[in-house]
Amino acid sequence: MVTADMLDIGESVSYDNTITQFEYHTHLPYASSTYNNNDEIRIPIHQQDVYTLPHKSLLMVEGTLITKIGDKKAVESTFTNNTVPFLFEEIRYEINGTELCRVQKLGITTTIKNILLLRKSEENSLENFGWKFNLTDKFTLDEKTGRFCFYVPLRMLMGFAEDYKHIILNVKQELVLLRSSSDVNALVPTKDAPDSKLKVIKVAWKIPYVHVTDTMRLQFLKFIERDRPLAIAFRTWQIHEYPALPQTNIHSWTVRTCPQMEKPRYGIIGLQTDRKDKATKTLTNFDLCELVNVRLYLNSQYYPYDNLQGDINMMYEMFASFHSGYYKSEDECPAYSLTDFQNNVPLIVIDCSKQNESLKTGTVDVRIDFETKNNIPANTAAYCLIILDTIVTYTPLTRIVRKVT
Repeated sequence: MVTADMLDIGESVSYDNTITQFEYHTHLPYASSTYNNNDEIRIPIHQQDVYTLPHKSLLMVEGTLITKIGDKKAVESTFTNNTVPFLFEEIRYEINGTELCRVQKLGITTTIKNILLLRKSEENSLENFGWKFNLTDKFTLDEKTGRFCFYVPLRMLMGFAEDYKHIILNVKQELVLLRSSSDVNALVPTKDAPDSKLKVIKVAWKIPYVHVTDTMRLQFLKFIERDRPLAIAFRTWQIHEYPALPQTNIHSWTVRTCPQMEKPRYGIIGLQTDRKDKATKTLTNFDLCELVNVRLYLNSQYYPYDNLQGDINMMYEMFASFHSGYYKSEDECPAYSLTDFQNNVPLIVIDCSKQNESLKTGTVDVRIDFETKNNIPANTAAYCLIILDTIVTYTPLTRIVRKVT
């Protein structure tokens, strides 16, 4: 494109030297921590005079395969997609001993998030995170050692790390992980090693330290002395589960009541039939179950306005437009096609981000009504992922942390 900019030969050259160093530091759990099922793992950052950037941090998980037979063929056992999150039941981020963000049922929550938000252009880097776009693909262990190692960006696990892209300063930080009660959803045993198990041998938090010029450091010190609260705004991914739906074709599910400080922006509904804790099935796929209509109620207001009437194309359109609405971008090219959506990832995305004034005050009751063509199959679980606006403030000097009402 020909523009007048090519005529600006006198344009000055400038460089931004505000940041003098950007380096990753590894933080390990307390020495007493163990990595067995149901154990709590705490990774602290005690230094309060450093500037850290959680948005760019990584969770490193290393482990190995344990079998009863000790045969080399055992290493042919494979991982399910999205391996690392299925090793943990929940993750929490705390500052000054106060919880700032928590994600429960980490495996299923991040699976839904990745299906909706990841793009094919990221395919090469995602294998290092433990994710493949072909949901039937699996990860094979190292044939010689039986070991695995994944680096998962914290922004893929928590809404806080994804949305808040600024440094954290002058506070104690902790990343808390709760190991899952079973690793059956993370590992696919083989016939040669039907009783194989995973053992996590190392967990680390790699977080960038940001070093700045003396001038910028002085500005930060002056800001801290004023003791003004800093706002941390992000979107919380909150999962709710209905473990076993009744075998009827019309269902009403009262999901939760949201306080005034939390505003629901999206509701994402997925169904799974007899998949949880099944070694022969994967939790990264969902089932359509002949859905005909789904509605999300916020008090008396409901979304979407029209009935879906079993229109799979309309369901896919809602699925495909989520990325552009969530990131406020023009990208409406999802990683999964209409066929993939119908057969493997039929997630119903309901946009309730535009709300009238009556929903902006007081509590909000969240309810889901859905209808299927035939009765729901036995052992069908329903998941509802609610995305909420959250604002937390902290004061670097007095170190007070609180949610904004």
